[in-house]
Amino acid sequence: MSDAIDRLRTTIRELQEQLEEEYRTRREALADSLHNGRMRFAAETLRLHRGQREGLLQYLSHARFWHVVTAPVIYSLIVPFALLHFWVWIYQSICFPVYGIRKVPMGDFIAIDRHHLRYLNAIEKFNCAYCGYCNGVVGWTREVASRTEAYWCPIKHASRVEGAHGHYGEFVDYGDAEGYRVMRDVVRRGKG
Repeated sequence: MSDAIDRLRTTIRELQEQLEEEYRTRREALADSLHNGRMRFAAETLRLHRGQREGLLQYLSHARFWHVVTAPVIYSLIVPFALLHFWVWIYQSICFPVYGIRKVPMGDFIAIDRHHLRYLNAIEKFNCAYCGYCNGVVGWTREVASRTEAYWCPIKHASRVEGAHGHYGEFVDYGDAEGYRVMRDVVRRGKG
């Protein structure tokens, strides 16, 4: 890999860390305290949050017709997401130890915590839990798949890939046969 690419990847990693630090700072500014990763709000803030909650009848009265009609289609995706979650868990549990690949902790990706916010009504809380789960499963699955790809075929594509995963930058260039053999051997010896 070229020095320019290494420098850019380092800069991106540093910027991502700065962004995460800024998110953390903003979370802490909103909370009275953090306890076991959960934000705790002052009594006055909680009172203000409850005052901002929209009642169910008011919420439903403002709902667009097509949002209500299509909601069952959205919620039906829980079946394929739960099946995906189950099968990826089985796959990772069986195959990763055999290949010597570090397992991906689900808790790093699936966050269901927004239902604790008092300014959300029951429907909004359910929607937030649903989205947190589904997007978490997708993120977790992507990381499992990317570690698998890094083990079996760490080669960049010839064409541009939109939103490539975090391991992609470590892959060898398309057409670099010698680099591929070296990379494959390093990864499979557990040194990658």
